[in-house]
Amino acid sequence: MKVTKLFFILGLLGIASTAFADELYKTNVVASYYADKFNGRRTASGEVFNMYGFTAAHKTLPFGTILKVTNLENGKTVNVRVNDRGPFVQGRELDVSKAAAQQLEMTGTGTARVSIEIVDAMDNVNEDVTSEPAPKTVALPTSNSVNSTPIAEAPVEAEVERWDIQLGAFSDQGNAKVMAHRLVQAGFKNVAYQKVGNITRVVLRDVASEDIEKVATELDKNGFTNYLVRERKNVISND
Repeated sequence: MKVTKLFFILGLLGIASTAFADELYKTNVVASYYADKFNGRRTASGEVFNMYGFTAAHKTLPFGTILKVTNLENGKTVNVRVNDRGPFVQGRELDVSKAAAQQLEMTGTGTARVSIEIVDAMDNVNEDVTSEPAPKTVALPTSNSVNSTPIAEAPVEAEVERWDIQLGAFSDQGNAKVMAHRLVQAGFKNVAYQKVGNITRVVLRDVASEDIEKVATELDKNGFTNYLVRERKNVISND
């Protein structure tokens, strides 16, 4: 079967109805954010703080906990991973990164009243080990995807049976985990990590050519509008 039309569409972040039941941790509490002053410094977990990652500081929750944070004033939602301690200001429950604050649309006020849900641990994400990127990839350049690795455009007239749909490529494995959680929560199957050097890709793996359009439609409906379709080649599964 020849694939003549595959699409790369702009945008990156998407939250959807959950496939797992989240646990409401707290609601109507105050969240703040931290950014430039702390960017590049060590967090309490030992990681380097990256204000463009989707992370958060909390006083007691275990490092690695994935939280779903909802701005109660506007309904905006984001998933973050706890990797630091704080905030140490009375009356504040959570400090999120600048990227997360932008997603919540709270950078103007600096704080927001939020609800916090603990996302269930996810143990059904597979891992693939892949060699260099496959030569046949259909992509248009993007200007707003911080975490995407550049992929060269290639001919679309190629007879290929199986594909991986890449949602992001991350140097921080924690950010990859957040993206994978979003996909699983939205009900997508065959979510996988692919290791390429120091980069972790998050993909929907092993999609048949005839299913590409259907999966792309579901991604768009759930707010995942930044992805590329890559020929599945030279991939070893570590299920």
